[in-house]
Amino acid sequence: MPRDSLIRLAVFLGVLAALLLAERLRPWRRATPARWPGNLGLGVLGALAVRATLPAAAVGAALWAETRGIGLLAGAPLWLALPVALLALDLLIYAQHRVSHAVPLLWRLHRVHHADPSVDATTALRFHPLEILLSMALKMAAVVALGAPPVAVLAFEVLLNATAMFNHAAIRLPPRLERALRLVLVTPEMHRTHHSEVPAETDSCFGFCLPWWDRLFGSYRAAPAAGEAVVIGLPGWRAEAEQRLDRLLLQPFRRVP
Repeated sequence: MPRDSLIRLAVFLGVLAALLLAERLRPWRRATPARWPGNLGLGVLGALAVRATLPAAAVGAALWAETRGIGLLAGAPLWLALPVALLALDLLIYAQHRVSHAVPLLWRLHRVHHADPSVDATTALRFHPLEILLSMALKMAAVVALGAPPVAVLAFEVLLNATAMFNHAAIRLPPRLERALRLVLVTPEMHRTHHSEVPAETDSCFGFCLPWWDRLFGSYRAAPAAGEAVVIGLPGWRAEAEQRLDRLLLQPFRRVP
């Protein structure tokens, strides 16, 4: 396994284990583990799909561009290229996420993520493999266009994965800490608004890592209107049978049950 893959895997397992423990110690809601096989299964299939079809992935694309001097940041010093690449890639993911809600065909894929009737750290893995492939292809193209340094791309991939698990985690942060973190990071309370069943709330708070894009582009909502009573998921897809891996894989091609 390439070194960057080992780094990503080690961080992923460590963060997932820590968040699952935090969900037991400071729970927001008790999320049923019955959803875990489907969520984890999608995560594994998505990783395998990328390895089978886009084995170089984003870090490989960065290495390819670097050896050829391609991209806007080619030749720039690392102290400049690193933060610019991190900000640009995070903005890209924000934009991609927002478009996936606006384009019906993309929404059918992304709907698999929102159909989770609960949120916890495993929800961050619940993406259809086709959406994962599209996202990776977009990232690879952006990395080449930017000429992003490989170390910046690796840092972004690790950061995105870790923060996505964090902001989906079913944990209750102390209010003062939550308010402070929200200034620089998408928090679980902020992201739960995005998983509300209310369409106007689902179409808000698109950030995964940095919260600034939502504020800048007018998609920020401080909290769901229902507060702590917010209903998670999408009507019609909450049944336990719909959480099976086979049903999740076929969901984009099916109508609401």
